[in-house]
Amino acid sequence: QVQLVESGGGLVQAGGSLRLSCAASGTIFTLNAMGWYRQAPGKQRELVADITVGTSTRYADSVKGRFTISRGNAKNTVYLQMNSLKPEDTAVYYCKAQFIGASNTYDYWGQGTQVTVSS
Repeated sequence: QVQLVESGGGLVQAGGSLRLSCAASGTIFTLNAMGWYRQAPGKQRELVADITVGTSTRYADSVKGRFTISRGNAKNTVYLQMNSLKPEDTAVYYCKAQFIGASNTYDYWGQGTQVTVSS
């Protein structure tokens, strides 16, 4: 059973910083990529940033220059450093891990962590 454990959300004032962490465990498959998505009330879930095992990264335009995604030294971990936070960054942030099996890819999601930025 694959588990993604997230931590690091919370309440912060505009201009502040938070660091999200996610650790995946419980699979024999090969990790392909990990990333962070977010969903604000009444909106669709959107990509924030992701990183492959080759350390290629993608960022949403709205977070470029403010957020940094990185892989941890421990296997199957990912971090999201969020600086210069804005009220519009308020959302539930979800970690996603993609693994490669013999003939398929498998996506797993964390339970989500709330990030609230006050103005």
